[in-house]
Amino acid sequence: MRVALDARWIYSEISGIGSYTRELVRHLSLVDRTNAYTLLFDSEILRDRTIAELALSEAHNFEARLVPWGIFSIRNQLLLPDWLLRAEINVFHSTNYMIPFRAFPRTGPRSTACVCTVHDVIPLKFPQFVPKSKKARLFFIFKWVMRQAGLRADAIITVSNSSREDTILHLGIPDANAAKVRTIYNGVSDRFKPEGSRSFEKPVDATRTLLYVGRSDPYKNLTTLIRAIAEYRKMPAPPVVLTIAGSPDPRYPEAQQLASGLGLNDIVRWTGYLSDDALLKLYQEADLLVHPSIYEGFGLQVVEAMACGTPVICSNAASLPEVAGDAAIMLDPMDTAGFAAKIREVLGNPALAKQMSDKGLLRAAKFTWNRCASETMAVYESVARSRNAS
Repeated sequence: MRVALDARWIYSEISGIGSYTRELVRHLSLVDRTNAYTLLFDSEILRDRTIAELALSEAHNFEARLVPWGIFSIRNQLLLPDWLLRAEINVFHSTNYMIPFRAFPRTGPRSTACVCTVHDVIPLKFPQFVPKSKKARLFFIFKWVMRQAGLRADAIITVSNSSREDTILHLGIPDANAAKVRTIYNGVSDRFKPEGSRSFEKPVDATRTLLYVGRSDPYKNLTTLIRAIAEYRKMPAPPVVLTIAGSPDPRYPEAQQLASGLGLNDIVRWTGYLSDDALLKLYQEADLLVHPSIYEGFGLQVVEAMACGTPVICSNAASLPEVAGDAAIMLDPMDTAGFAAKIREVLGNPALAKQMSDKGLLRAAKFTWNRCASETMAVYESVARSRNAS
């Protein structure tokens, strides 16, 4: 079987989809030494960096191909289908919505099966959260693209059962075809682990570190966390600093403006984009991760923190209860007072923090990239067999 995996979703600054793509490739190269893989890149720099980082030169059934056009380009739609045919690709996997539609007609014969990963359907479920940009004027085209990708794919991989239900509903997948939408959980990288033994016993006046990891889009609900910190500061409780790790986005200045307006600039720190090593260190050193998101397809930050032994408070929205299980304290995402109170409770109770840390380590161990890669490989084999039989 020959698989083409679109690695153009790996950008210079690794995002959630880029991280998923990178880890999937890494672990496919470890669990599958039989099938042939072609990774598609549109940047020599990113191609070479990925090959080096993932040690792909040692995986003899993997090759990288440079295509001189971007994922969203007209050339991609016109030229990639012909390449898939010439290369005798059995399965094409896009780790996000965009696929070359001409290669996968709604009806009629096709030689290549299509697998598409849908991480979330935020633009369809919450159109009010569509990114602020000039491209928003083309949102109707984007919605059509998302739905067409879902309808044309032989299999859709979703990263949680919550995301699966939303995908079936918002992409308009007919009941007769709902079985093609399959849940395969993300994994957590092996490098996310505690740095030695952790002690949650600290002097009362010692400053604690709260951590938020992610973007500042409105659905991430960062403003609720900022307000919760302002409420916490009024309480008799240990002093804190809040570290916000993620690339700044000038489209969404609300959280930063709110922190300034509430007089929190002395305790709220904005790191900007971080290297993998720097992010790992933050996870390991934080006393508590707080994740108040209104919607997540999976919620990788929650699992990464747990894998590092860091207690987690998160919202009870979308996939987060499914992913966090009983290892996190969960609240309504808009419960500002509740977040403030629970932050105080965890930071003031070392026994509770230790219990949450232990539960989190066990919970995170259930999510492995090897399992994700093996289950994804099984999807490839299934759609290839079905396509050959048709």
